[in-house]
Amino acid sequence: MGENWWRTAVVYQIYPRSFVDGDGDGVGDLPGATSAMDHLARLGVDAVWLTPYYPSAGADGGYDVTDHRDVDPELGTLEDFDRLVAAAHRRGLRFHAWFNPYRIGVSDPAELVPDHPARRHPDWTFRYGGKLYYDPGVPAARRFVEDAIMDAVHRYDVDGVHLDDFFYPYPTGGEQLPDQETFRRYGTGFRTIEDWRRHNTDLLVSELDGRVHAARPGARFGISPFGIWRNATSDPAGSNTRGMESYSAIYADTRKWVRQGWVDYIAPQLYWQIGHPAADYAALVPWWSNTVAGTDVDLYIGQAAYKVGGQGWTDPGELSAHLSLNRRHPGVDGDIFFRATSLTTNAAEAMRRVVAEHYADSSR
Repeated sequence: MGENWWRTAVVYQIYPRSFVDGDGDGVGDLPGATSAMDHLARLGVDAVWLTPYYPSAGADGGYDVTDHRDVDPELGTLEDFDRLVAAAHRRGLRFHAWFNPYRIGVSDPAELVPDHPARRHPDWTFRYGGKLYYDPGVPAARRFVEDAIMDAVHRYDVDGVHLDDFFYPYPTGGEQLPDQETFRRYGTGFRTIEDWRRHNTDLLVSELDGRVHAARPGARFGISPFGIWRNATSDPAGSNTRGMESYSAIYADTRKWVRQGWVDYIAPQLYWQIGHPAADYAALVPWWSNTVAGTDVDLYIGQAAYKVGGQGWTDPGELSAHLSLNRRHPGVDGDIFFRATSLTTNAAEAMRRVVAEHYADSSR
């Protein structure tokens, strides 16, 4: 692949449990995923994203990791993971590791292995919405999260690191974040706790940017954040929307990350339809296109294939209309469809239109 391979790349996200069952036990696994590499190569896929494969209590879709140093026995072994990466590379496929920082996921520390860092360092954690999280305001906790990600970067031949949209937890029923004591300890010099929280998230992003590229200069580092930075009613630089803001809800200053060049690409989750009353797709795409203008950050639009057929998504031409709109905005470099299983199930008809109208002629 060329130096700028990602500009025309097709990226395939694998959620191992629901992908290919290699041993017939009814659960997808790493050997099954390895067996599918020929198929993905024939499809024209350029890169693979893999979601968590670690041991998990199963209470949070696999994101409630109980041991970052191993593979869930239902999914395979560390040797199976090595074989999967090697199989992808033999076929010219790039391999990107997907992470959700800070989520511990379980509600009871006893569900974790005895020497899990969250059990050895309970002062690194807080409970919110009935789940445990690492506290982003504790420097040692942030460093541990970075080190866990970098362990995978050093240990495996990965081509990129991708962060999902989980930083501070999403608001739950008016519950307040229990980090006031952490702020008193570490927030000296910040006018408000909100500014301090955003600073903590900025540190995670900027430090990972530096560490990933120091370890693997050719690797790509990117994030798929919530699709609204700020509404124009909150900030004149915001979008013409009326939805929840990542800036104030999960303390993710996504526009700053782009402007600072801390990411190689940004993939906002624009999981709304054209004309949505609070988060109009037609308002958000130009906003993001303008945001990356003049930077070296690439923009990929996260598309909600999983919503097709549901409320507000009954028009099978909706996704195709999204790509038609994208063409009018030169800042858009591509699209990411979530999730892979939807492309052949609920969104199959919609994707046939997308392929016929946008991908059938490779010269377009």
